[in-house]
Amino acid sequence: MTSPRVTIYTTEACGYCRTAKALLDRRGVPYEERNLARDPDGRAQLVERTGMMTFPQIMIDGEPIGGYQELKVAERDGKLDDLVTA
Repeated sequence: MTSPRVTIYTTEACGYCRTAKALLDRRGVPYEERNLARDPDGRAQLVERTGMMTFPQIMIDGEPIGGYQELKVAERDGKLDDLVTA
C-alpha cells in the first residue's frame, strides 16, 4: 500500500502555514508544499476545490481537510495518523 499524498497549499508570510508544516514535520508526515503567493490562477482553483480563501489548506489524497486548526484538531483527537494511513 502506498502512503497517502499530503499537499499543503501555502502563501508568503503565513504563520499558520509555518506552524502546520512544523506539525507535519514533527510527526514525520511527508508532504508536498505548493506556494500560491504568486499564482492567482492556483488560488482561484484552490478556492473552487475547497470553498476556502485562507491559508494553509491541507489535502490528503486530494481531499481537503481544512487549515491549521483542523489539522491540529485531527492531531489532538488522534485522527491525524488515521488520515495519513487510511
